[in-house]
Amino acid sequence: MTSKTIGRPGSLTDLVELHVLEAIRKNRLQVGDALPPELVLSKQLGVSRTIVREALGRLRMLGLLESRKKRGMVVREPNFLDGLRRVMDPAFLRSRTQHDLFEMRLVLELGLADLLFIRKTPQMLDELEQVVRRERRARSNAQRLALEIEFHSCLYKMAGNRILGQFQSLLQPFFRQVVRQESSTGRRRGGVDHAELVAILRGGSVEDFRRAMREHLAPHFDSIKP
Repeated sequence: MTSKTIGRPGSLTDLVELHVLEAIRKNRLQVGDALPPELVLSKQLGVSRTIVREALGRLRMLGLLESRKKRGMVVREPNFLDGLRRVMDPAFLRSRTQHDLFEMRLVLELGLADLLFIRKTPQMLDELEQVVRRERRARSNAQRLALEIEFHSCLYKMAGNRILGQFQSLLQPFFRQVVRQESSTGRRRGGVDHAELVAILRGGSVEDFRRAMREHLAPHFDSIKP
C-alpha cells in the first residue's frame, strides 16, 4: 500500500474503509495476504489508529478481512450472503418486497432443470421419494407445508450449486409465509405433484421436467398480480 493522506470529503472511517478496499484491488491481494499493521496504515493515511481500527472492523464484519494470530488482518473470501442473512426477515420488509422475493424464487426453481439432470444421483432421487412418501402420510397443513419446503430444498441440494442453496435458504421464510397465505385462501394445487416430478427426474427429459415444474408452480404464478 502506498502512502496517501486522505483529503476527500466524508467521515474519516468511511474514507479509510474505501482506501483499504481500493488498495486490496490495486495490489491484487489474495486470500490469506496480510494488510500492513494498524500503525503503518495510520501513518500512511494521516489518521489515528482508532479510525483505522474502526474501518478494519467494518471490513471484518463484512467478511472481507479476518484477524490471525501473529499476522494481524488478512484478506479472506467474503460470503456476500452473510450480510443479507441478517436482514432477510419478513418482519423487516414490506409486503411488496416479500412478494418480489417470492417471485424470484419461482424464477430460480424454473431454472434448476439443467443442473438437476446433470447432477442427479440415484441416492438423491431416493431422498426425494422418501419426502413424497412422508407427504402422503401428513395429517396437518403444518406438516404438508414443512414437507413442501423440504422437497424443494432437496431440489436445490441436488442442483449442487452452493450459492443457489444458500440463497434458497434465505428465501425460505418468504416462501413459507406466502404459501401459508395462499393456503388460507383456498389456493388450488398444481396440476403436477411432487411424485410426478420425481418420476420425470428418473425417466424423463430436461424439457419434460421444465414443463412439469411450470405446471407445478402454476397456482403461485396465477396469484401474481399485474
